[in-house]
Amino acid sequence: MSELKKTPLHDLHLALGARMVPFAGYDMPVQYPLGVKKEHEHTRAACGLFDVSHMGQITVSGEQAALALEALIPVDILGLTQGAQRYGLFTSTEGGILDDLMIVNAGDHFYLVVNAACKQQDLAHLRVNLGDQQEIVYLQERALLALQGPQAKEVMARLCPAACDLVFMQHQRFTLEEGDGLAGEEIWVSRSGYTGEDGFEISVAGHAAQAFARRLLREPDVEMIGLGARDSLRLEAGLCLYGHDMDTQTTPVEANLSWAISKPRRLGGARAAGFPGADLILHQLDAKDHTRQRVGLVAEGKAPVREGTLLVDADGKPLGTVTSGGFGPSVGKPVAMGYVDRDWESPGSRVFAQVRGKHLPMIVTRMPFITPGYYRG
Repeated sequence: MSELKKTPLHDLHLALGARMVPFAGYDMPVQYPLGVKKEHEHTRAACGLFDVSHMGQITVSGEQAALALEALIPVDILGLTQGAQRYGLFTSTEGGILDDLMIVNAGDHFYLVVNAACKQQDLAHLRVNLGDQQEIVYLQERALLALQGPQAKEVMARLCPAACDLVFMQHQRFTLEEGDGLAGEEIWVSRSGYTGEDGFEISVAGHAAQAFARRLLREPDVEMIGLGARDSLRLEAGLCLYGHDMDTQTTPVEANLSWAISKPRRLGGARAAGFPGADLILHQLDAKDHTRQRVGLVAEGKAPVREGTLLVDADGKPLGTVTSGGFGPSVGKPVAMGYVDRDWESPGSRVFAQVRGKHLPMIVTRMPFITPGYYRG
């Protein structure tokens, strides 16, 4: 078994009393002494700081890089203006999802953030398919932090006021003017995140990451948050986790991610198709003849319903499976998402989770489960 990798903030996690667990090949904090529930609630009420340095940061540059990326991703990258960020998917020739990612037009190159567990295969995918025409660089030495919550703007205003002019899904680079060894450091800031709250994702040089994190933690509104609360926050926000709520056996249409397929790439669009699996994906988008759909689920009782739980009708007939589930601290009840037969996808449909021989009632509902706090200007 290979040794777990460490992020540039590893020593800080230990100093703060984090409980560490293996995750995507890294030794990562699952929680701090505050505890998962309170970390979750603090992020919703004030501001949480997450170490997401295990994610993959990649740049792609070269002649016609936008068109080259469009051959792999069903997104309008050619129309992505400088400083804009978009959510995208790497699709397979069979129409499944290889990974989901964020794409930024950084001017003379594109900046991609991909999932930790998929980053090596994503790099290989890019290198094999983009050939020698594009320069692909894995930014292994950079750290990535996420500052999330309703007080994130006020915190950022004291460190980098100009970043507060960004709106949701915008990206810009800034030079810090503060001391603490940070003056002159460049940070790459996107106003986005994985919690449903307003906030920022900040890429910083690895050597400056710990000083930057400690500076943020000096703000009274900021607490360090682990993977446990990150998962419950993203679940309440109705956001997919790759390898759980979507994978190579799931199409974007089935995953309820049709909105991520840009209009120019759809049938009748200016650059329709031209990405892996386009025939199946665009057929499903147009004909709507797929047989299953990702939906939100709210339990009628108090027992959390976990990933892998079978969903059935009142007669015990299988309808689908839960892919993510747990107690939603902000919702005040168990919530989940999963896949059901299309006949049961309508909000209000009553299904049953098969748990230890019991059938626990759940109601199909729209997502997100909370009201998002994204700042759109």
